Amino acid sequence: MLIFISSPRFLSPLKIIFIPKPLSLSVSASKMEFESPTTLVLCGKSSAENGLAKVLKTSNTLKLPDDAPINVVLHSENEKLESFQNDAFKIDSYMNSLSTSRIGKFLIYSPKLASTHDVVSHNFCELPIGTVCIADVQLKGRGRSKNVWESPKGCLMFSFTIQMEDGRVVPLVQYVACLAMTEAINDVCIRNGIPPLNVRIKWPNDLYLDGLKVGGILCTSTYRSKKFNISAGIGLNVSNEKPTTCLNAAIQRLTSNAYQLQQEDIVTAFFNKFENFYNIFINQGFQALEELYYKTWLHSGQRVIVQEKNENQDQISEHVVTIQGITTSGYLLAVSEDGQECELHPDGNSFDFFKGLVRRKLV
Repeated sequence: MLIFISSPRFLSPLKIIFIPKPLSLSVSASKMEFESPTTLVLCGKSSAENGLAKVLKTSNTLKLPDDAPINVVLHSENEKLESFQNDAFKIDSYMNSLSTSRIGKFLIYSPKLASTHDVVSHNFCELPIGTVCIADVQLKGRGRSKNVWESPKGCLMFSFTIQMEDGRVVPLVQYVACLAMTEAINDVCIRNGIPPLNVRIKWPNDLYLDGLKVGGILCTSTYRSKKFNISAGIGLNVSNEKPTTCLNAAIQRLTSNAYQLQQEDIVTAFFNKFENFYNIFINQGFQALEELYYKTWLHSGQRVIVQEKNENQDQISEHVVTIQGITTSGYLLAVSEDGQECELHPDGNSFDFFKGLVRRKLV
């Protein structure tokens, strides 16, 4: 498959178009307005986190964008959330299986929420690093290029926080998250006697199964007090077959086993994997994860055509390059037909690597 990239000059922004066009994770956003306060259920893995939950509730610290009304509830005092539906996210099951030292230990759950990403990013400084927000239904989820999505039941939606000091490697966090999710899905399948699903990574941050998009990851960051505050959001089609396909539909095609993947099992497996991969990434660099990452991504050997205008902007030349991997700075490594290595990367500090791409020769 060839990918056409156009650019007005050699080191100016490139436009990259993948064929086939990626499908959206979920249907377009609804205009539905909240008629009642948004319920936020707080829960911690340990007594320390549960103590923080009580403080956040009594102090009315948590806020939503536009000061939307909220109702903060403590899981420990809510008698197992009897008012919620049986197919709601199972908080106790999640907490009992979580084995991380930090990430995912403080949970904010909501049966219906505008955006999990907005909750963690809007309250970043009030929450412990590693906080996760999970919703059964998300009405205004965030995507690349400011896209907004409504995510129905069956779609796993969660966002969590991390903090980094080295801004040069911040864009690679989404690679670590993609890898952790593919490994987590396989771990849950194997643990339950199900053949592993061949979920693949489409650069930079989409997850594909059988040629269809089943998930995506969005990372945003702000810089404060010499640290990058990162909010990572993940959406994954677990039981909702529309608009593309879902993991449980794929399982039914592969086996007669009636087992269905549970969202809390996937989230637990993800954080257990992610924390391990993240520690390796911070201490050894992404190169320590590259071999495993390349086994999962879709692009090794993929050819692209770069169309570039000369300095006078009156002629266009084409260069065929082949994607080889990822550079040490985290961008696409490609090789031209004459053996010249080049790097494809965005023009500016953006997590959307297909927006404003530039090509730079590597000496």
